[in-house]
Amino acid sequence: MSSETFDPEAPATLVIVGAGPRGTGLIERIAANAPELYAGSGLAIHLVDPHPPGAGRIWRAAQSPLLWMNSHAEDVTMFTDESVEMAGPVRPGPTLHEWAGIDGRTFADRQLQGSYLRWVHEQAVAALPPEITVHHHPGRALRVSGPRSGRQQVWLEGRDQPLPADLVVLAHGHLDAELDDEQRELAAYAAEHGLVHLPPDFTADSDLSALPAGEPVLVRGFGLAFVDLMVLLTEGRGGRYEGDTYVPSGREPVLYVGSRRGVPYHSKIGYDWTGERPPLPRFLGPAEIDGLLARPGGFDFRRDVWPLVEKELGFAHYHRLFTVHAERTAIAWTDFEEKYEAASEGAEREALVASAVPDPRDRLDLAALDRPLDGVTYGSFAEFQEGLRGYVEDDLSRRHDAAHSTDLAVFLGLLSVYGQLVRLGDIGSWWHGFFSYLASGPPGPRLRQLLALSRAGVLKFVGADMAVHARDGVFRASSATVPGSSVEARALVEARLPEPTLRRALDPLLRELHADGAGETPDGLLRVDRADGRVLDRAGLPHPRRFALGPHTDGRTPGAFTRPRTGGPAFRQNDATARAALVFLRDLGADAVG
Repeated sequence: MSSETFDPEAPATLVIVGAGPRGTGLIERIAANAPELYAGSGLAIHLVDPHPPGAGRIWRAAQSPLLWMNSHAEDVTMFTDESVEMAGPVRPGPTLHEWAGIDGRTFADRQLQGSYLRWVHEQAVAALPPEITVHHHPGRALRVSGPRSGRQQVWLEGRDQPLPADLVVLAHGHLDAELDDEQRELAAYAAEHGLVHLPPDFTADSDLSALPAGEPVLVRGFGLAFVDLMVLLTEGRGGRYEGDTYVPSGREPVLYVGSRRGVPYHSKIGYDWTGERPPLPRFLGPAEIDGLLARPGGFDFRRDVWPLVEKELGFAHYHRLFTVHAERTAIAWTDFEEKYEAASEGAEREALVASAVPDPRDRLDLAALDRPLDGVTYGSFAEFQEGLRGYVEDDLSRRHDAAHSTDLAVFLGLLSVYGQLVRLGDIGSWWHGFFSYLASGPPGPRLRQLLALSRAGVLKFVGADMAVHARDGVFRASSATVPGSSVEARALVEARLPEPTLRRALDPLLRELHADGAGETPDGLLRVDRADGRVLDRAGLPHPRRFALGPHTDGRTPGAFTRPRTGGPAFRQNDATARAALVFLRDLGADAVG
């Protein structure tokens, strides 16, 4: 792969901004579809990314080896299979565990995943026809210009001349963002009073040296960004685990963590699927999505979409319970299935479940799962520490016990639902957070480490709806979970990722794109055509020469790679975009010859 010069007079050029997993996935689909759609025509693909192709920023080699993936190695693939609904051909390939020759249940470190992604990138480039070449430009793209009906120009940092492009695909991946109003106020207060304030960021990129040993640090956020922070401030500072005991190095701060829910994400499930899979989709499939999109007045997520999600996840849960754990049910599955389909949401469905599933612990209660501390209070801070440790221990026990395999069925249901909801565009941030909390939590060993840190006094829990106030020269945190209790500290870490909004993105290209008239959703995501990923303007008109894929768009998916045999929405999108790009470039060349 060349990183040198290119021919500006080349008849067909494609510029991909972002050479991480999403850019690699697009090249793989171009290679798969080119024999059918682009045989015999020259094409230069230009990759623009300051990081090496394949791994990109998130999976780069230059990060701590202590940081893991949060998926089993057998559940990570960059290759399509028969479950992906797409027009292009399936090109199978190894999962991470098959490629690396490691146990499928291993939680690989991110450096190893980066090596896998670099290899996938090399394979994708090697699979391209000889007339398609790839050139890497190690820098940032600053803006895209050019008329809708003509060639585009992609301007790069440090270069006077732009890259000419017949088509541009924006595959940025995760974005940095400027501070919102609250974060600006907290940052200003910290600067005025000599405090430490670390805003939302990618934890591997954060400068944690400002957090002193032995001092309290408020941490707002209990998801995967927090887990990385926890690791880097404990093992990363020389601490170690001896069985279930943490042995401090003495260099750790004391972390006081809370969040909206006040609990960590649910543990990854620690057993394999056996037997029949629930037949999904059942109550939320293409027909239901078509109906929602066709509503004259649009749809409301809570009113129109969530009831279908609840019914679908309930179906997955009860299908597994009745077909595998029938001894815990009171009627035959066929009878329950018929009544469940006909029952209206709310009291009627609840009554059916209560009569057919005797033990309340076997019933699916999504509201209780979402907010486990709602209405729960503790008499003292110490009591809450013990109580939340018990909650985490129960979660670990359940998620590693196949007697509760309904949880894995719900996980499969969540994947199915996400794949359908992608077609609806921007449905707000709540669903993505709920999905991540249930389906994309940390490995079980990380939660066992969390328990050890809690017992060692290095990690302490604040509670649900954690409120942070800046006053009296310090930061203070409190929660209704422990009424009357508060914690003060001279450091605050926002342990969450920046919001990928167009208006607040630090990426200059996307800011320019927004200023140039690109469409934006109410949540600030870039609007794209659901059919092929073309960028939409504010009137909803697709740009013929600009595409976008990834978390900054309203077509965002759970990730650029996925678990095998689960449909892979990102793979489906990559295929559609690759085919649309190839057809456009092919026809452009034919018109030029004509």
